[in-house]
Parts: sequence; structure tokens; C-alpha cells
Amino acid sequence: MSLRLCFWGVRGSIACPSPSHVRYGGNTSCLEITAGDHTIILDSGTGIRPLGVQMSEQGVRTAALLMTHTHWDHINGFPFFGPGFDRQNEFRIMAGHLAQGSIRDVLAGQMTQPTFPVPLEAMQARMTFEDFKAGDTIDLFPGVTARTAALNHPNGATGYRIESGGRSICYVTDTEHVPGKLDKSVLGLIEGADLVVYDATYTDAEFESKVGWGHSTWQEAVRLSKAAKVKRLALFHHDPSHTDDRMDAIGAEAKEAFGEVVVAAEGMVLVV
Repeated sequence: MSLRLCFWGVRGSIACPSPSHVRYGGNTSCLEITAGDHTIILDSGTGIRPLGVQMSEQGVRTAALLMTHTHWDHINGFPFFGPGFDRQNEFRIMAGHLAQGSIRDVLAGQMTQPTFPVPLEAMQARMTFEDFKAGDTIDLFPGVTARTAALNHPNGATGYRIESGGRSICYVTDTEHVPGKLDKSVLGLIEGADLVVYDATYTDAEFESKVGWGHSTWQEAVRLSKAAKVKRLALFHHDPSHTDDRMDAIGAEAKEAFGEVVVAAEGMVLVV
């Protein structure tokens, strides 16, 4: 069984719809993986709103939603996820980074007045909220599992390796590397993966002034992918200051460094 990945939001930090962000898109983090009839959603940034529209049109009523973490750019599309308001739907919502509190509390908290007028309780879909510990392996659906690993990010974050039928897609975003030292946790998660989606917010030159902000570079993505013998790499979580032309240039440089690489763009579909 193949795994199909669609990018619905590829931007980091803040949504930036503008004429200079057309080819790659301005929505924040949201990916959709389909494994046969099963749907897995990764993060609920602003990209989850158009994903929800398509799910409603196609009659998709069940999905697992895996959160890397709960910074705003990864959760602020959740209140606009249309299928969440349909009582016929059922969603399993999970996070592995919260040492205190719960994923339900965080999602409910952002939908609390005076910052948002509609409470979580208005979403009538059947929702199960689950908190796990990064490092656990989760059975998502029959024959579909998620291996997890803790990432280096302020307030914590979780990386995922979705596996089914011997195929694998890894989602590793919002993680900060240590220059000159490959992250063993990330290497273990992505070893031999068919496809890795990696936090390439900055370039190595930009990273020097961003230490402590919790992100990585496209060059580190290449270094990790080579060391882990990754088959294909997708650069992700683009900085809002990186325009389409800047992303074109980054993509060209990355292609020279690692042939099997793409720059993630909204609407892009990859199949493994």
C-alpha cells in the first residue's frame, strides 16, 4: 500500500498570503497523508481550513490528527476546520510534547474569549484527545503506525515517522540543530526513510543570528539525509521573509547538494 502526502500549508511562524508568496503558498503547517482509506493530518496551521473543505466535499469523516507541538502557527487553523463542526465525523487528536496540561486544554484555550468567540464545545464532531510521550510508537489504523521522537524546540515538539506496508514518511519540523553535531534522535527516526519532510526555515548563514529560536536549515536537512541514507527530502516550514524567488534559489542550491530534494509547496503531492 502506497502512502500519499499532500501539502496544505508549508510556511512557518505566520501565514503570509501575498503576491510574493504565490508559488509556494502562505498557509502555515498542515500535511495530509493517506494510507489506503485512512487519513492522517499532521498539524493544524492555517492550511487545515482548505483541507477541511476538501474532506467535506469528498465525504471523509474519520482522521487522526497528530500535532508536532502547539505554537500558534501549528494550531491556529483548528477553529476553522469545518469537519470538526459536523457531528457525523470522528477525529483522534494526539500530541506528545506537553509535560503539563493536555492537548485538549491547549486547543480549548485558544478558542476562549476574548481571543476567539466560538468555544471548542461548538465543534460537534466526536473527538478523542490523547497525550502520549515522545518516543512512543502509536497504532493509528490497522497496518498504519507512527513512530515518534522528541525534537529540540522551545516548549518541546515531536517528530513522526508514519509507516505502512514497508513504506515510510517522516515529518520533522520545528527542531533546532547544533552546528557540527548531527542530532542522534532525528537520525534514528529518519534512518532509511522513503521521504523526509524537514524544518528548513533558515540557511546556514541566517541561522547564526537565530540560535535559540528552535529551527534548522536546508543545509542541515541535507547533512542529516545523507547520513541517514534518506531516499527523498522535502524542505519545509519556510521563513515568511523567503519570497518565491528566494525559495527558487534555495531549491536550486539544495538540488546541487542532494539530488532527490524538493521544496514543499501548497498543493504538492508526493507518493511513496
